[in-house]
Amino acid sequence: MTKKSSAKTLGELIKNEMRINEKFYLFSPDETTSNKLDAVYETESRAWSNLDIKSWDMKEKDGGRIVELLSENTLFACMLGAILAKNKAMMTSYESFFSIITSQIIQHLKFLEQSEKVSWREKYPAVNLLSTSTCWRQDHNGFSHQSPVLISTLLDRPGKNVNCFFPVDSESMKAVFDYMVHSENVVNLVTFNKTDEPQYIDGDHAYYQFDFGASIFGFASDGDTFYLESDQNHFDFIFTAAGDIATRESLEAMKIVRSDMPELKLRFINILSLTHEKIGTCSRVMSQETFDKLYIKGTPIISNFHGYKDTLKHILKNYTNAEIFAHGFEEQGSTTTPLEMLTLNHASRFDLALDVARKMNRTDLVEKYENLILQNREHAHALGVDLFEV
Repeated sequence: MTKKSSAKTLGELIKNEMRINEKFYLFSPDETTSNKLDAVYETESRAWSNLDIKSWDMKEKDGGRIVELLSENTLFACMLGAILAKNKAMMTSYESFFSIITSQIIQHLKFLEQSEKVSWREKYPAVNLLSTSTCWRQDHNGFSHQSPVLISTLLDRPGKNVNCFFPVDSESMKAVFDYMVHSENVVNLVTFNKTDEPQYIDGDHAYYQFDFGASIFGFASDGDTFYLESDQNHFDFIFTAAGDIATRESLEAMKIVRSDMPELKLRFINILSLTHEKIGTCSRVMSQETFDKLYIKGTPIISNFHGYKDTLKHILKNYTNAEIFAHGFEEQGSTTTPLEMLTLNHASRFDLALDVARKMNRTDLVEKYENLILQNREHAHALGVDLFEV
């Protein structure tokens, strides 16, 4: 399977947008290159004034539209100024540091809610937050750089002006980007990994998925395509995930389960977008009818979430009374290997497979999967790399 970086794809998309739109800005706390968005430098210069430009400096100019400053608070305030002046903008930061500006984001949401009650107020371009260096890949930074708390904060707050996106690959990112640059009066939080990850879907699937907020991965499901018009009405388990790494682990778990329990019928559903209490976007939430077609009433659900597990579980519970085995970030781990990080938070392929083994009373497989987790842990601690490929 092809692997690409969604971050690099996003960098190309921003570069092209800056080329055609002279009122588009990127705000970044000195992390544009680190976040693999450096393609933007091919089109635009960094903002720079007053101080002399040295020979070793990057391309910089007074009035440059790439604004870099190591202060999320200042950058967000500057971005709001640009947006209120009807410019379009995006701001990137490491995931753990976006929570620094939580109160500023909430104040802007309050402003949007009030402005929509005033007849003469025009709509404003979206606040677009690009969240990288996520909690799941802390190979170097450690515990201080692990915090998906902004996701839960935004989804827990009542209101209709928030979208949280979890593009699973580059094609999914393109669909999300297209929405971001055209949306108004919303806060869009997009969370993605910088590393090269598997590419699962094509452009048609990506835009179809965007319309519903989630879609079936036919290649990973028994007898399915990604269209809802499937006549499949029985599954033993439904796996679902939001987030690129959470999705990868869910799909790997399904491979393990199929190898050891081939008699089981499985479906996988990838979730792209969440809003307050619902799957989808604030302007188009998933209906109960669509959810029932996807998740099949009464079928046990094994969910894996990029953020805190109860955040997604709460949203799923708004749609179903089915048994849910929820996984996600549990505030565990430090500077460690990718798979070890997942097992510490009980969100790895083996942890998800354990749900099925326990539900099916397969004590032999429970012992097998627990031993695999232990073997990888010992290997990672001894050699600094995972025993199994991630």
